[in-house]
Amino acid sequence: MTRSTIGSQPPRYSRGARAALLALLIVGSLVTSVGLGTLVGGSLTAWVTAQQGENGFLNTPSTTLSVASYAITSEPIQTQAVTATADGFATVRLQAASLQADRPIFMGIGRTTDVNAYLESVRHSEIASMNSIPGTVVYRVLPGSETPALPGSQDFWQISIAGTGTQQLIWDSGDGMTADTWTVVIMNEDASPGVDVVANAGIRSDLFAPLAVALIISGLIGLLVGITLIVVAATSLGRRQPEAAPDAAPDAAADAATSTTDDRVAASYPALLVGRLDPALSRWLWLFKWLLLIPHLFLLAFLWSAVWIVTIIAWFAILFTGRYPRSLFAFTVGVLRWSWRVGYYGYSALGTDRYPPFTLEKTDYPADFDVEYPAHLSRGLIFVKSWLLAIPHLLIVSAFTAAASAGGNTYRGGWDISLIGMLVLFAAIALLFTGRYLPGLFGLILGINRWIFRVITYVGLLRDEYPPFRLDQGAEEPGSEAHRH
Repeated sequence: MTRSTIGSQPPRYSRGARAALLALLIVGSLVTSVGLGTLVGGSLTAWVTAQQGENGFLNTPSTTLSVASYAITSEPIQTQAVTATADGFATVRLQAASLQADRPIFMGIGRTTDVNAYLESVRHSEIASMNSIPGTVVYRVLPGSETPALPGSQDFWQISIAGTGTQQLIWDSGDGMTADTWTVVIMNEDASPGVDVVANAGIRSDLFAPLAVALIISGLIGLLVGITLIVVAATSLGRRQPEAAPDAAPDAAADAATSTTDDRVAASYPALLVGRLDPALSRWLWLFKWLLLIPHLFLLAFLWSAVWIVTIIAWFAILFTGRYPRSLFAFTVGVLRWSWRVGYYGYSALGTDRYPPFTLEKTDYPADFDVEYPAHLSRGLIFVKSWLLAIPHLLIVSAFTAAASAGGNTYRGGWDISLIGMLVLFAAIALLFTGRYLPGLFGLILGINRWIFRVITYVGLLRDEYPPFRLDQGAEEPGSEAHRH
């Protein structure tokens, strides 16, 4: 199996054209993210609608409220003006029952200014926060020495109710609500101190259902538009990548069986990672590389979002055709190549001081990554290889670096508390004090990165060959000199 380029190299986009395609991909990623968020919001709203049931309410858990003062009040609730025609916009239900079955309670909602005037010199407890798990309530106790007048005798209540048993206060948005600040009050009907009740709140709105539909439709449209933009940009960027020769035909594979041992080792895995160490590295530049890489990391965040979409599309393409679309394949490999160059410069190896280029294409940069395009991929393996079959490798990779995702489609490496992070840190300290990169340490770091990128290649559906359980240390793949373009 050789690594060669077939046909003539496709014409490359100008720098402006590449920038335009990257901008299109960024817009597509943003639109997709907004669409996905809107779809999730719509789904949650639909769930809320279903929880209401017919003429029902979405209720909070029942909570025990117990104070020694004369009243329990809510924090001020700010509302906007709602016209009388908005009946059904939102209906709030408050339920409370005294812990003493024969003791009548009072519940009312009034303007905060009126409630404050009524309880101005009365000791009462304002609910500062509630935690339904484990049911604790924090109160803000407001001092006072006077006994309040009977709450039922006051005429400022917007709506109120009193009695024994469970009392239910229903406040509809059309019940004369104006733009103001309101406070909920719970007291004993006789205005005596010591209020002990169990209460809950519920809300119902006829707008939940149409809002859910609108959000779901908007989210689906956003996803469709965003994914389309991503695919167009990724396909265009991938088309201009040099096309690697597909796997050898069966006859050629039979001939390859008679090749030398070195050739079989060289062709043992069809993903090639290279990192050539600069002869002279700055002692201190590594301290600032993370800052210099911010533009790259910004773009890679969007590129990897696009890779997730492309991988899902490729999954279905493989299922129905047994092939990974060539242009999308080239795009994904290009993002991996870009990621490796950035990591090699800044946090995964520190092997060069040469700033990485902003491109998916192959260049003369000292770090490179490539994957041979497969002539055929298994339809069945796509159901298990990205998670079940890859579990042993993913466990090993998780020990190498906490930055490798379980799905295998992202990789940062570097400064996380992990094996590779510690090794890179040791290399950086050695550079700082000696100006030299320890040769044995460099080979080990390259071997770990090589293992990680092979696993990403496998779980990212780019190849069917199972990654080997070994560290191929050094700057070059084994035998890669004989197969370099």
